[in-house]
Amino acid sequence: MSLEIKVPAVGESITEVVLSRWIKNDGDVVEMDEVIAELESDKATFELTAEQAGTLKTIAAEGDTLPIGAVVCKIEDGGAAPAKADAPKAEEKAVVAEDKAAAPVAERTGESYATGTPSPAAGKILAEKGVDAGAVKGTGVDGRITKEDALKAEAGKKAEAPKAAAAPAAVAAPAGSRTERREKMSPLRKTVAKRLVAVKNETAMLTTFNEVNMKPIMDLRAKYKDSFKEKHGVGLGFMSFFTKAVTEALKDFPAVNARIEGEELVYNNFADVSIAVSAPKGLVVPVIRNAESMSLAEIEKSVLALALKARDGKLTIEEMTGGTFTITNGGVFGSMMSTPIINAPQSAILGMHNIVERPIAEKGEVVIRPMMYVALSYDHRIIDGRESVGFLVRVKQLLEDPARLLLGV
Repeated sequence: MSLEIKVPAVGESITEVVLSRWIKNDGDVVEMDEVIAELESDKATFELTAEQAGTLKTIAAEGDTLPIGAVVCKIEDGGAAPAKADAPKAEEKAVVAEDKAAAPVAERTGESYATGTPSPAAGKILAEKGVDAGAVKGTGVDGRITKEDALKAEAGKKAEAPKAAAAPAAVAAPAGSRTERREKMSPLRKTVAKRLVAVKNETAMLTTFNEVNMKPIMDLRAKYKDSFKEKHGVGLGFMSFFTKAVTEALKDFPAVNARIEGEELVYNNFADVSIAVSAPKGLVVPVIRNAESMSLAEIEKSVLALALKARDGKLTIEEMTGGTFTITNGGVFGSMMSTPIINAPQSAILGMHNIVERPIAEKGEVVIRPMMYVALSYDHRIIDGRESVGFLVRVKQLLEDPARLLLGV
């Protein structure tokens, strides 16, 4: 008796998945609840487990797109998979096919052509190269011109070409590989592509910029990073400061934390902050729920846990949906300035960049400070220029004076 393993329902909006990888092979003995394959949707990667112990019989292949409910494989009762009785036949067929492929088509018994008549393949070669069939001697059955005859005639024609009419020497191509590689777009990449184009076409997106003196935060980290890690078991990074500053600024500028639904504006009295994370299969945006009520340590622990899940492809759909505002950090890749794209249906996204020491004026003197450019892309349908600039200035104030984050001023 065998049991069919089907694609499970993984979310209300998901209608199909891609079989990205078989973890177990056809014929392997599997245990109940053992992971046998990975399925990838446009939002996350899921594991397919064996629903009984037995021998795996694969049906779908890696890369196949499968609708929800489609049969992926079967698990047959018993131990090792029985040897296939028709294996010798398959080998025999392969040998026969090889022999047929090696034998010239023109010399098969029962086929006859008039002397000097080219085979279809030979005729095509002669026509393409401008060789007269009457000048070629056929070696096939009844004097038929074979493909090999046509190729030899082509070579002969090239050899007999008059040297006096030689064409100008072509420019030598530079050395190096000129190969191409094609890959099918993953469901995640296709969804990202569609959403990014939709945002550009359906929102009135603008970007405003500012710069932040990171010295106060860097000094604070240097002073307390060891004791912070010893007490909380996690490092003190920049992301917790930025997340905390954003949640405070959202209280002063609620439109930045809003979204459009139909003909209504929906304002959120909470801050679910999405953190853009680069995962092996593409960009994912897990969410820190109720970040406005979390401490720096709690934010750091959440960021670390979500980043590890993203790296291992273990994020769930619930962990990547429902954010109200997004932070993305291109600075980890060396970006100095960029225009981040809004994560719809949200109305704004904050872009962090790399930290560079630059000369600035401070109290009438030129000093060197570690500076970061920050960018806020926003939907102008919801957020006015005054609100966007005010929000970014408020974030700057909180970051340049971290005591404000603790005192709420």
